[in-house]
Amino acid sequence: MASSLFLLVVFLAFSSIMITEAKEFVVGGKPNSWKIPSSSSADSLNQWAESNRFQVGDYLVWNYDAEKDSVLQVTKTDYLTCNITSPIAEHKDGDTKLRLRRSGAHYFISGVEGACVKGEKLLVVVLSENHRVGFRGSASPTPAPAEFDGSSSAIAPATGGASTAGRGLLGAVLGLVIGGSVVGLLVA
Repeated sequence: MASSLFLLVVFLAFSSIMITEAKEFVVGGKPNSWKIPSSSSADSLNQWAESNRFQVGDYLVWNYDAEKDSVLQVTKTDYLTCNITSPIAEHKDGDTKLRLRRSGAHYFISGVEGACVKGEKLLVVVLSENHRVGFRGSASPTPAPAEFDGSSSAIAPATGGASTAGRGLLGAVLGLVIGGSVVGLLVA
């Protein structure tokens, strides 16, 4: 009986620890959101970004008319000034999928002259490896984007080996398993 209980607890422990997988986020939450926002929702793309938790390895997906628009990845300065002349990267395919490879702030603007000034821009803050969440459903808020400039090491990725996601939970579960096994042996 004790060994059956032990196996059940171990199975439940490992099945409850969710290994964080890369997630795809459609920019704006729905297809074709990459456009000049209506006047009532001038900051809707950034409001959408603030309501999500982005992690290293996740993907941003833009859907837009490739003949009329593009996505430029830019520096903080170019984001703030809506400068489209010297992007870090330019995407024009209409179905852009970009992997977030580092923590910190990522800045995107439309490549159409004047669209950024009218609100077609996006600031995404990617959590550092140290803040990786094992459970995607966490209700913790995303850090305020104004605090990050992308060149800061304030939220630099963790150095060294594997991610530490779930370590606290794993330790607690193993403690329960070991404690339960000891109690089971004492009772038996």
